[in-house]
Amino acid sequence: MAKRIDVSGLTAYYGSHMAIEDISMTVEPRSVTAFIGPSGCGKSTFLRTLNRMHEVTPGGRVEGKVLLDDENLYGSGVDPVSVRRTIGMVFQRPNPFPTMSIFDNVAAGLRLNGSYRKNELSDVVEKSLKGANLWNEVKDRLNKPGSGLSGGQQQRLCIARAIAVEPQVLLMDEPCSALDPISTLAIEDLVGELKERFTIVIVTHNMQQAARVSDRTAFFNLSAVGQPGKLIELDDTERIFANPSVQATEDYISGRFG
Repeated sequence: MAKRIDVSGLTAYYGSHMAIEDISMTVEPRSVTAFIGPSGCGKSTFLRTLNRMHEVTPGGRVEGKVLLDDENLYGSGVDPVSVRRTIGMVFQRPNPFPTMSIFDNVAAGLRLNGSYRKNELSDVVEKSLKGANLWNEVKDRLNKPGSGLSGGQQQRLCIARAIAVEPQVLLMDEPCSALDPISTLAIEDLVGELKERFTIVIVTHNMQQAARVSDRTAFFNLSAVGQPGKLIELDDTERIFANPSVQATEDYISGRFG
């Protein structure tokens, strides 16, 4: 079941360095929210705070609140592993487990989460590969290594692996940056389908991609190199690209900087 994310007063650090400062926003369920902005402005850092991946980095810590349908993900007693099961992530470069078959790549999270009979695993793997629009391309070679797929197929395999455990939210950190245009289009089409089931947040440097796939867009910026990134504006994507409220947003979208 897709869930709503409410972030309030979130500041993230790497050691003593403040990476992002005082960010508040709401991400609606069953929607795609895109994060745009120049390199180094904290888009990916903020994305990683939403499922507590940020604290995996040595010295990484967070102040503020992230609520998933009113549950504080940074509350005392909340298991970070459980958070990451609920809020899945797809990374910038495809990262299938190189020694595992296509089938085992998709089933990996399921096996970690509990015991499944083989026929149950097979059903979920098939459903997940179909959900990632990959089933027809791999159904006759499920026992072959996942690393033998093309880059675009590997990324869809990683999406299948992420959705197999039925998360409520799917985070995507520049999922198309290493892909060719045809593979990129396949991922974008898939995002449009997945939002019917999941809340999706995507970081992208491709402004046209943000305009194509997202319902809402958040623009991040920083005042100078070394300063913390901040959320400048969040609005419906059509409005952000046609008539933004903040001059800096218009300057970035029109290519005056970044």
